[in-house]
Amino acid sequence: MYKIVITDYEFPDLAPERSVFDGQDVMVDAGPFADEAALREACRDADAIINQYVQLDAAFIATLERCRVIARYGIGVNTIDIEAATAAGIMVANVPDGSLDDVSDHAAAMILSLSRGLGIYDRALRQGQWDYAQAKPLHRLRGATLGLLGFGNIPRRLAAKMQVFGMRVIAHDPFVDPSVALRDHATTLVTPEELFIAADVVSIHLPLTAETANLVDSRLLGLMKSTALLLNTSRGGIVHEDDLAAALADGRLGGAGLDVFSSEPLGPQSPFTELENTVLTPHAAWYSEESEQEIRTKTAQNVLAALFQGQPTYLVNRTVVPRAAVGT
Repeated sequence: MYKIVITDYEFPDLAPERSVFDGQDVMVDAGPFADEAALREACRDADAIINQYVQLDAAFIATLERCRVIARYGIGVNTIDIEAATAAGIMVANVPDGSLDDVSDHAAAMILSLSRGLGIYDRALRQGQWDYAQAKPLHRLRGATLGLLGFGNIPRRLAAKMQVFGMRVIAHDPFVDPSVALRDHATTLVTPEELFIAADVVSIHLPLTAETANLVDSRLLGLMKSTALLLNTSRGGIVHEDDLAAALADGRLGGAGLDVFSSEPLGPQSPFTELENTVLTPHAAWYSEESEQEIRTKTAQNVLAALFQGQPTYLVNRTVVPRAAVGT
């Protein structure tokens, strides 16, 4: 019988996961675990691990004696030391297609909310203020430029949605063929500097890596128009938050829509909570009832595929040489 440990989860129950595991030769340990030591002990002889927010660093991975796969809920795998897992022969899996429309819809909603001043109007109206000028100046989206930092599946869907509103789309992604971007998505690829200079809205769609950490700092922010908007629905650490907060407070930037933050949950001391020109959400862009069901089901299926078929459906570290199952 294979042992599966779920390190952590924020769901009210594990019904979708258990529906996948039902009838399979597996045992699931989902805690709750009293502390990190208890979690490490539970994972030590696990054949598979499902992970949400707990950081699985190199030291943690070194304690895993049997683990063949670590499957993470969702797209991002920044909670897992991929290099250490690969060196240990542990497959890493994610669910890259579970919330493509949800995240792109969320980004589009943030653009519309900021560009139409909805947050400002809502707060003012609740305080008894009836004045269209509360959110001045607003600028129409038609004819404006949307800049996408990263041009994978989510930003491609966002591009199509915002083109309906008459926005011109540019993007930066060194891994995308410019002719394909232009032909298939009516999107022109540019340098990061060109993107931040030209865009009326910049939307970030990058993984958090050593190369992208604090990438969007005072230098890039300083290139933006004072009326421009910045969105981040990817990972918080990509934006230098002190630099962004200062630009918003000083009027050097028109507004920001932030779903992710360098430290989560966002504390009440965050300067973003005091700024009128922000729309803030609690790392929720991925969420809908449908996406949650899909992500959780596919995460469990990743584990079964790795254990019983030798490879998960969505393998992240494709160069890994999987360790042999214990006893074979």
